[in-house]
Amino acid sequence: MLEVIEANGLVTVQDLGRRGWRRFGVPLSGPMDAFAFQAANSLVGNPLNTAALEIGAGELELETDQDCVIAAAGVGYTVSVYIWEFQLWDSYFVRAGWRIRLKKNGYGMWAYLAVAGGFDTVPVLNSHSTFLRSRLGGLDGQSLQGGDQLKIGTTKLALADLAARRLVADARPAYTQSPLVDVILGPQAGRFTDESLETFLSSPYRVSTTSDRMGYRMEGTRLEHHGNVDMISEGMDVGSVQIPPDGQPIVMMADCATTGGYPKVASVIHADLPLLAQCTPGADSVRFRETTVEAAQDKYRTVMEKMKDGVVNL
Repeated sequence: MLEVIEANGLVTVQDLGRRGWRRFGVPLSGPMDAFAFQAANSLVGNPLNTAALEIGAGELELETDQDCVIAAAGVGYTVSVYIWEFQLWDSYFVRAGWRIRLKKNGYGMWAYLAVAGGFDTVPVLNSHSTFLRSRLGGLDGQSLQGGDQLKIGTTKLALADLAARRLVADARPAYTQSPLVDVILGPQAGRFTDESLETFLSSPYRVSTTSDRMGYRMEGTRLEHHGNVDMISEGMDVGSVQIPPDGQPIVMMADCATTGGYPKVASVIHADLPLLAQCTPGADSVRFRETTVEAAQDKYRTVMEKMKDGVVNL
């Protein structure tokens, strides 16, 4: 078991999401920064979809009752094991009785803690991901609190072989407080004036403090619609950029609704969603740049190949 000693901020169990249920109105959920989540699992020898912990804008302290290997990845945190402090993007051997701490120490929003064997929670609709609004998955569908206990799954790999591994810096996303994020223009791009499209693709937008796991609200130059803003609701996915009547973009994130009734000007490509996710609301800003489907697919393949080839033994 790993016992939660203290948790603040938002700490949930996530895997890569509840796929196959969106047609029934159930959101995907899963990690906000899918790259860091998968990297943490890769470092401890887990399949990339294995359940891990997501820590959002807070801190976490755990104690283990068995020997294990952990890895942490993300932005803006440090890791301490027993009496030693370490950096993210590495894996560590932890002895029974030792404590693990993730501390917030800089810009960035999300960190991920994976353990060799994963966290053995009860799946709901074929996923371990926590969806707080419906109390689905994870540990009773809730954010973790002090006293909670998480069962560690089994691994066939030797713990000694999984410790002291690192994802090299060149294989990590280029996280920054002002990222340039690639988008594909959306199905309702024609509902906006040429001037508004130019503004969207050239102006900075700050991430609003009203943002959450459902969507990141942007603050910047207002985008003007042609005619009626409302439309018949249609399917929506992670990365979709909706423009409500106030003209301020909303980028749909991990817990986004399955349908929406505002025009979608664009969609953030999956390879760049981690860059946006790690922006701090109220402080960081983002710019959008148009790309093509083919370029987006190539970028995603390159990112995943770098992760696969970038794990080295220390």
